[in-house]
Amino acid sequence: MKLINKIGLGFAVLAVSAISINAVQDTQTDEVLEKKIVNDYNIYALPIPAQLDFAGEDVPLYNPDIRERIDRELLVNAYWQSNGLLLFKRANKYFPQIEPLLKKYGLPDDFKYLAVAESALEYKSSPVGASGIWHFMKGTGVEYGLEINDYVDERYDLEKATMVAAEYLKKSKAKFGSWTMAAASYNAGVAGMNKQINRQKETNYYDLLLNGETSRYVFRILAIKEIMTHPEQYGFNFRPKDLYGAIPTFKVKVDYPVEDWAEWVKQYGINYKILKIHNPWLRDTYLKNASGKEYFIEIPEKGYYQ
Repeated sequence: MKLINKIGLGFAVLAVSAISINAVQDTQTDEVLEKKIVNDYNIYALPIPAQLDFAGEDVPLYNPDIRERIDRELLVNAYWQSNGLLLFKRANKYFPQIEPLLKKYGLPDDFKYLAVAESALEYKSSPVGASGIWHFMKGTGVEYGLEINDYVDERYDLEKATMVAAEYLKKSKAKFGSWTMAAASYNAGVAGMNKQINRQKETNYYDLLLNGETSRYVFRILAIKEIMTHPEQYGFNFRPKDLYGAIPTFKVKVDYPVEDWAEWVKQYGINYKILKIHNPWLRDTYLKNASGKEYFIEIPEKGYYQ
């Protein structure tokens, strides 16, 4: 009995010793891990580029106020990593569509970054009701000839919305004298920019004191352009296969009422959800088209959703 107790005591001592050794090892492992985390996780101040421009118009980086403002937007956008990666992924899908449209309608290529700043390249509405990738308000869209009703909202039609954006921006450029001011007016409105020009007796965006949103607006576009032009320099790493791609489509003319889009689209081997992905400007499950207006529906080529 005493021998059994001694053996039991021996096992107990060994067990306690093993726990103690494990505890020491765990502590050492934690210390190594914590040091690794501290050493590996670093946040760096970003160097201000030596030169920046928007649509060929130089940014006055010699001005300390301008340097602080671009620094803020570079930091905010470079360290918002998840959003940044999504922008690169979507850009691979939409830039090949947007770039030729900008050229077709006479806008500098840099305005694709304005579209990124507006909507993050998503077909969505802002809290104030601006919609589509170019984020038009309903009144502006109607003013420039877009059809907007319960059945069709052409703010979600990429080509037509790009055409309207080009008309608006070219008109603003002619009025204010620069693409930078045109971009600012896209956010503040022509009337808003006119008001501040008249009050402050300045005509250059970088010399105007504007509301918080507009004062950051062009700098945000500049930061997005800089980061998306030099991704690895700002810590964004991805492979071509990580990016989203456009699905090839063909167009079908519809010049008649459609009672049920979900039923209509079955003839092409897809469902209503896929129809809406490729035609976000369709706003209801049916189409009243008593006038026989021509619409062109994009249908994906076979095999991409099966």
